[in-house]
Amino acid sequence: MIGEGLHFEQHEIGATFRTLGRTVSETDIVSFVNLCGFTEPLFMDMEYVARESVFKRRAAPGALTFALSEGLIMQTGLIHGTGMAYLGGELRVTAPVLEGDTLTVEVEVADKRETKKPDRGIVTYRHRVLNQRGEMVLEARVQRMIRRAGR
Repeated sequence: MIGEGLHFEQHEIGATFRTLGRTVSETDIVSFVNLCGFTEPLFMDMEYVARESVFKRRAAPGALTFALSEGLIMQTGLIHGTGMAYLGGELRVTAPVLEGDTLTVEVEVADKRETKKPDRGIVTYRHRVLNQRGEMVLEARVQRMIRRAGR
């Protein structure tokens, strides 16, 4: 998408969008865990990872996976200039994300509803974050306040 994102009226329930891919690097994981203070050995200590982890590679925290998925969605332009607020939601991590995995997001418009204010509405999206093998690694339902056209 280019230019302005979709307004509330343009969101059709059942419509789906897919993002570009993004490979998760060691630098991404280390920077995120240092920024957020996630000092667990699973994320920071490669000797521990080699000895104790079932993955044998550096794993990404679920919060990083969600943050990267949000960034991929923003890059589509889906709500560029029309998104007014992130209202919350539910998420579930379904599989590990490891250094070197490439993520894409499938976004579905799951629901929408009017609000008391005439310049906006609430849209519920279903996000499915997939790795390079097409395996779902994170699932989320999020609600956003979206601007109406001409307001």
